Amino acid sequence: MTEVLRVATYNIHKGVQGVGPARRLEIHNLGHAVEQLDADIVCLQEVRKLHRREELYFKRWPELPQAEFLCPEGYAPVYQTNARTRHGEHGNALLSRWPIVSQGHEDMSDHRFEQRGLLHVCVQVGTRVVHVLVVHLGLIPGSRTRQIDQLGRFIEREVPPDAPLLVAGDFNDWGARLRELLATMDLFDCDWQRAPTYPSRLPLTQLDYVYARGMEPLGLLVPRGRIWSRMSDHLPLIAEFAL
Repeated sequence: MTEVLRVATYNIHKGVQGVGPARRLEIHNLGHAVEQLDADIVCLQEVRKLHRREELYFKRWPELPQAEFLCPEGYAPVYQTNARTRHGEHGNALLSRWPIVSQGHEDMSDHRFEQRGLLHVCVQVGTRVVHVLVVHLGLIPGSRTRQIDQLGRFIEREVPPDAPLLVAGDFNDWGARLRELLATMDLFDCDWQRAPTYPSRLPLTQLDYVYARGMEPLGLLVPRGRIWSRMSDHLPLIAEFAL
């Protein structure tokens, strides 16, 4: 029997939209949104664990870290810090409908101006252990290329060659220029389908991707509408795979 795995990736912009006094808290709306995705695995970027200044500014700032706050009932959350700032920290998270087997992390910072990381989570999907890597790559093209090289070395070291593998996140990849590099690692996405996710108000390009090894890509979905365009500067991307 073929298992269809539904995977979402979403850059939530730290749960806040706008800047200065006009900024607004969207984390509560994002909680409903994540549940609506109805994904087996949700990969999140720009997730706050804490931020002391925003806690004071917003009266409804959640008491829980954002990964736990966004986690639907029946799911398990995993969070890992990538960046530490003056007032707090943020990083990548994974929410899973399936049991978590293990988790790990690797620093992927390419230079001192961007703190980046890779979250590695093993998920028990039926009788199979699926390896999931959540990434948020750099803004500079050269950095992204070096981070993909590092990703390849990490996979060789940490992921068995016959294990199902997902790599999901915000690749900051304008024009899907990293697709050929990832194909050399047998990682493929739904490349026949155009799925712009950025900017959310007028999506022009796809920056968010889900690549897979050992699974057949079936299709993509990008939720649209005014509500989705308000919550983050990215739209979520949902991908389905035959496991």
